[in-house]
Amino acid sequence: MSGYLRPGPGPATPADLLSARDRDHLLRTELTRVREAAVAWRNGLGGLLAALIGFSLIKGRADIGQLAPGWAVVVGVLLLTALLAGAVGALLLIRAAHGRRPRIASANTVPPGRAADHLEALAAATVLRRGVTLTLVCTAFLVAAVATTWYGPERGKPALRITTPGGTVCGSVIRVDRGTLVLKTADGEIATDLTTASALQAVEKCGG
Repeated sequence: MSGYLRPGPGPATPADLLSARDRDHLLRTELTRVREAAVAWRNGLGGLLAALIGFSLIKGRADIGQLAPGWAVVVGVLLLTALLAGAVGALLLIRAAHGRRPRIASANTVPPGRAADHLEALAAATVLRRGVTLTLVCTAFLVAAVATTWYGPERGKPALRITTPGGTVCGSVIRVDRGTLVLKTADGEIATDLTTASALQAVEKCGG
């Protein structure tokens, strides 16, 4: 007998009727509300990324070749991760805002209208959360990549070792003026008369 319907505890009260009406209204409008929220998030996050990139609010070195080789690879990985996260996040936001892609379904497998809307609202809310998360991850990796281009170590400049009767000087070239070569060394700037040099050697770094 447990499988049969049984009467409720009593007649419905005005509060019960209001609660049922409100619940019915929420169920009828939940898909619309989720879609509207998805559109708002999509537009807001898209505007944020456009502002960051288009208006140069974040900008690092124009040439990552100025970074040390290992750090240039780090920047590339961060940018690739940002691109992938942004692309997937954008697709999820579009899915949440506009529904699934068109497909053919059997009439026997389609749930009733209200149930179908409820299931779609749940699915849209899930992908909306994931899309927002991935878009924020994209922004974070983009900012990290730009920060790395700013604060990552620079590629070492080629150095020049000059041997003169007075000793050996090694450093990066600053300027050449009338036969005098000025090098930036660990001891500061040193000017060397090239006419007295007995040997000049290009090296990757001094002291090696």
